[in-house]
Amino acid sequence: MNRSIVLILCLIAHTCTSVFSQADVSMVTHWNNRANYNPASIVKPGYLYLFSNIQNQWVGYAGAPKVINMQASVYSDNLNSAIGVSVVADKNGLTQAFNPTLLYAYCISTESTMLSFGLSGGVFWRTFNNSGYEAESDIDPLLIYKFSPSLAPDANIGVEFQSRYIVAGLSTTHVFSLFNESSDYLNTNHRYGYLIYKNTDSDLLNYYFGLHMINRNGLVITEGNTGLRFKNPNGLIKGPAELFDIGFSYRSTRQMAAFLGIMITPDIRIGYAYEHNFRTYLRAFDTHELMLEYRIPVREFNCKTCRNNDYWYF
Repeated sequence: MNRSIVLILCLIAHTCTSVFSQADVSMVTHWNNRANYNPASIVKPGYLYLFSNIQNQWVGYAGAPKVINMQASVYSDNLNSAIGVSVVADKNGLTQAFNPTLLYAYCISTESTMLSFGLSGGVFWRTFNNSGYEAESDIDPLLIYKFSPSLAPDANIGVEFQSRYIVAGLSTTHVFSLFNESSDYLNTNHRYGYLIYKNTDSDLLNYYFGLHMINRNGLVITEGNTGLRFKNPNGLIKGPAELFDIGFSYRSTRQMAAFLGIMITPDIRIGYAYEHNFRTYLRAFDTHELMLEYRIPVREFNCKTCRNNDYWYF
């Protein structure tokens, strides 16, 4: 391994563990499923919902991040509650993180709105691959020679509001880090806020606009997103059938992404996202992401705004 690359990876690892701790994973398709940072979003009435996305970031860059993100959830109309499980595995340079959690959300619904409160709890486990060092000098002071696997409890909390046209949410992740002053805590606290306008009235297409903000350690990242989902207006029983969608997003970290989603069946959707980084030192390394959504109908939900199954859209 080239010495300069080793030093860069070591600096990144040292910064993550000693100064800013670990950052949350950043996925292009989080607009479709936000469970890993807002447990309130798992309220999806009428379905057992399965979601997975895989990201290969900065392709061609040694030690580039690779992320696997999976969630499953189901809603109980009788309990006004949803339960779920989330698993995030993140490999970044010489570090690997594993973050399994259980999720719970309670929903207060009316004929026109849903307000959900969510909580998740689990563990955050991080390991460091010391064998990845191939330095020219074994006494390089930048190298971290001693690092033991770390394991700590983890929790996220959030709230989400939905109406026929609006989705809005606030959440905070890794809340235990607020009470842990150790410089080697596994992950740092993040705050999230988002607002989405969606319109599913037309028989020809759905469209949406969204704004997303993340704050941690004084750093604020904003992201804008927009998309269209095309429909077949010839449905005679359940109305228009969704066909495919396209979307675009831009982050204040100078990253732009394009998304394509295809409805394999009314309840199975696959997607691909391509992200380009405009920062000079990463301009040649792009990111690819695959997404799978699968919903299994379990019961009709008695909510007038949920007609046409538009709530699973976000």
